This record gives sequence, structure tokens and C-alpha cells, in this order.
Amino acid sequence: MTMASFTYHYEDQVLCLRGKWTVEAYPQLLKAMLQFFHAKNADSAKQQPLQKLDTSELDVIDSSGASLLHYFFDHDQLSTAIQANANLSPQQQALMLTVSASLTKDAPPQPKPYRLGDGIAKLGEQVLRQVEHSNSLFGFIGLTLITFLSVLLRPWRWRVTSLVYHMQHSGVHAVPIIALLTFLVGAVVAFLGATVLQDFGATIYTVDLVAYGFMRELGVLLTAILLAGRTASAYTAQIGSMKVNQEIDAMRVQGLNPIELLVIPRLIALLIMLPILTFVAIIFGILGGASVALFSLDISSTQFLYIIQEIPAKHFWVGMSKAPIFAAVIAIIGCLEGFKVGKSATSVGIHTTSSVVQTIFIVILFDALAALFFMEMGW
Repeated sequence: MTMASFTYHYEDQVLCLRGKWTVEAYPQLLKAMLQFFHAKNADSAKQQPLQKLDTSELDVIDSSGASLLHYFFDHDQLSTAIQANANLSPQQQALMLTVSASLTKDAPPQPKPYRLGDGIAKLGEQVLRQVEHSNSLFGFIGLTLITFLSVLLRPWRWRVTSLVYHMQHSGVHAVPIIALLTFLVGAVVAFLGATVLQDFGATIYTVDLVAYGFMRELGVLLTAILLAGRTASAYTAQIGSMKVNQEIDAMRVQGLNPIELLVIPRLIALLIMLPILTFVAIIFGILGGASVALFSLDISSTQFLYIIQEIPAKHFWVGMSKAPIFAAVIAIIGCLEGFKVGKSATSVGIHTTSSVVQTIFIVILFDALAALFFMEMGW
């Protein structure tokens, strides 16, 4: 058997194959073809025209050798030349056509030229996608609410162990990071307020700025954003991994309700823990402001506490009233994205990222709407 080689005639567009075109000769043939056709690699090679394929001196060819022809010659003309070649055995002809068809199917589609109206079409696709997503979200909220009410009336179906577990992991374990972050933010807000107010001789109002800010907005908002990144992503990854491993399918086969087992304990855990974490955030945020007031603004602890006590309690309850709403948003979106996960690890990552982005966006949106509502109501 002769060594694998080829000859290509540009004038007649004829390709002659010789020797063994097998996987052993693939590196040598690839290097020779790249040099002959002046290409950097097989994927970027310009496809040459082909009118005739001469295989009279070809000994044997396998899928590796057939794939080389696909990279360097026009697909349609190559298929036609293979079918018209009488020297190939039926097995070789079938192999070469199968390889060519398979590689052509895997090739990325050619980009379509831009047409007038493509931007509007893409906008319409985005709108339809958002409508579909909204429908699935509202449907999931309704399903969760119905399941929650049915379980609430049947105490023997309460998942107390699962509830306590998620309260610990979603709430108790988040206390250190929330306390540290809000303490630092409280100190930053106090420094910022003092920098502006000292020009007016009103440094004492820094205490009110920190207290009002954390009671009404910053305490619950920072807590919700932290849990959106920490807990919503965890819910999505946990449920998504169970779906990839077909554990949710196994639950349904056994007659168990995945919403009751997976969603309700997580939802109740956040409904309980987010207000508690919000209270922790308010306390540590005010402590951060107090540290700045004591050590940098010459405001005594007695004076600081007196100002805090003069603040109406309604501002505290305005902030706390938003905590259950944010908790429901985080739990429902985190679980919904978990159920949307496909059959791959890539899908888990995509939906985990999506759950974090969605929850943070909706939390901030709801907080802005709530601020407008409370302002109009005079609360």
C-alpha cells in the first residue's frame, strides 16, 4: 500500500486520492492540505470547487480521512462527486456521504443579512418571551398559593424538619454577612451625611438620617438583595440539580407533590427569617452610624439614644411591612427557575444566574413602588 497523499488540479477541479486515508495518516494529510491550500486551520480553510473525485489509487478511507475532504471542498459538489464515483465501494461511498452530511449538519448556520424590520421582529420576540415568562410566573404563584392553603389546613402534612433546615441555612447562616454589611453601610451613610450637614451646622441630624434610612429602606432592601444573591441562587441550584438527576420525576412517580415538598418549606422559611434578618440589619446599620457619631462627630451615646427614641415607630413598621413581600418574591422566583432547568449542568448555571438577576430587579422595583405608595399615603 502506498503512502497517503493527494493531488488537486485547479484547472480541471479534480482531486486524486492515493494510499490509506485513515486516522493514522490524519496529521500528515491535514498538514499537507493546510500547506497546499494556504490555510491556518481546517475550520478557516476556503472551500475549493470540485468537479471530479479520482479514487483509482485509493486503498482505504475511514471517517477521519473523509472529514478532511469536508473541510477543504464545497459540500454539495463533494457529495455529487462521491455519488458519481464508480471506483468507490458501496461501503466507502456510504461512509463518505454520511460523514459529509453529519459535518454539514453540525456546521453553524450562515448569518442572515440584515433586513429592514429585523429590529422590530427581535423586539417582538423579546415581548412574547416576557409575556410567556410572566404567564408561567403567575401560574406558579397560583399553584404555590393553592398548595400552601391546602397544606395549611392539614397539620399532619407540615414538613417541620425541612422547614427548620431551610430556616437555618437561609436565615441563621446569613446573619454574620448581613450584620457586617449593614454595619459598614451604616458607617458610610453617617460619614456621607456628616460631610454634607456639617457645612450647615446640622451634624446632629446625621443620627436621623441613619435611623430613618435603615428603618424605612436600607435595612430591608440590603437584606433582600443579599438573600436574592445568596438564597435564590441556592434554591435554583438545589431544585435544578434534582431535576437534572430526575429526582423530581421520581417524586411524581411516587405520587408526591414537588411543590409541597420543595417549594412550601422554602417559602415559609423565608417568610419567617427575612423579617428577623431585616430587624438585625436595622440594628447593625444604626450601630454603624452610632460608631461614627461617637468617635468622629462628638455625639454622645446618651444623645444618640435620645434622638433614636424620638423617631416615630411607624417608620420601623413601614420597613418591616415590605419584608414578607420580598421574601415571597425571592422564594418563588428561585424555585420557579429551578423547575425550568433542563437536562444539563449548563442549564443549571443559566437559570441560577437568571434567578438572581430577576429577584434583585423585582425587589428594587417593588421597593420603589412601595416608597411612592407610602409617600402618597403620608406614612
